[in-house]
Amino acid sequence: MVNMGRTLFESLIGEKEDKPLDRLKDLDEKIASAISKVKALKEEKILLEQRVRELEAQLKEKNQEIERLSSEKFAIKGQIEDLLNELETIELG
Repeated sequence: MVNMGRTLFESLIGEKEDKPLDRLKDLDEKIASAISKVKALKEEKILLEQRVRELEAQLKEKNQEIERLSSEKFAIKGQIEDLLNELETIELG
């Protein structure tokens, strides 16, 4: 019934031989999949590190712009105070 031209012993040996080969094939596929995932993750890491550098550069630029605008604001505030002081002296005189 089960032998299909093979003896019961040959069928058992054949099953035992197939299992380690199947396991080895499965292991090989898992290793290949893991290697592929590691490669993909490394590529993604490189892209993310590049993006971080770009964002850090943008942040630096924005911080410099904020500093420049703060300086301008302080200078304008000083000019306005000077003009108000001049107006006071003109009104008093």
